[in-house]
Amino acid sequence: MVKKCLNNKTLILLNFMLFAFYVQAQDKTISSGNKPSAKETLAKHKIMLIPFENRMYLSEIDFMINKESKLSAKQIKAVMRDGLNEQLYKKLKPKMPVVDLLEDTTKTKKDLENIYQYLSYQYLKVPNQDNYKPPVKEKEEKTIANGQLVVESNSDVRFMNAKLKNATLVPYLGGKYKTDLFLFINELDIKALNGSPADLNSTSTRKIVLHYTLYTLDAKEINSGIAEVNLPTNVNNPSKIINTYFAQLADIIAARIEKALIIK
Repeated sequence: MVKKCLNNKTLILLNFMLFAFYVQAQDKTISSGNKPSAKETLAKHKIMLIPFENRMYLSEIDFMINKESKLSAKQIKAVMRDGLNEQLYKKLKPKMPVVDLLEDTTKTKKDLENIYQYLSYQYLKVPNQDNYKPPVKEKEEKTIANGQLVVESNSDVRFMNAKLKNATLVPYLGGKYKTDLFLFINELDIKALNGSPADLNSTSTRKIVLHYTLYTLDAKEINSGIAEVNLPTNVNNPSKIINTYFAQLADIIAARIEKALIIK
């Protein structure tokens, strides 16, 4: 009888321990398991890469690139445009499905033309990436001095932001390509600073600046601004510029997209 009683107590204790373990496991599942990981969050999205318009390529070193590569101005622009999208594709593909509108232009040419037709650009203050808020057009401060109208200048850094003139553009693209994110490459600048870009012995520095805007399917702007990298004065080979420095720009953009989606 005593033995049977001990067995019952042991069984009850064992059941209690198993129940406590189950409750603890459930608490851990509720606190962490139900919340998707960053990888899972990103994988739910599909992004479209929209290249910059040809007129939005501004380079001060193309004559040096021509000197080394023998490519014409038109060819340089095309190589840079393709190369930038290629690097963005490489960096984003491991995170989520990607549609590159330059992958097959025979199929996407008409859509690209429509996109550019319904885009407008605004030169706005570069947003703070640590506390991102979509930039808005600022009112010009006008005063009268000595009988003359004076418009106050603003020294804040600006970037070229893409604005949609047609609200149906993004839903149309989303429906056709099954994408819910749209990365607009608005402008690409290659700048020569503090000296002549042709003088390799000078203290000239160079910088690549990428202007971009990221929209969701409901045409909400969730990130935008500029990404910048320095370009050494002795680098004028298009392949090296693309594979090294455009790749660095793509890393910056990919990290910002990930942050925007996780916070959203």
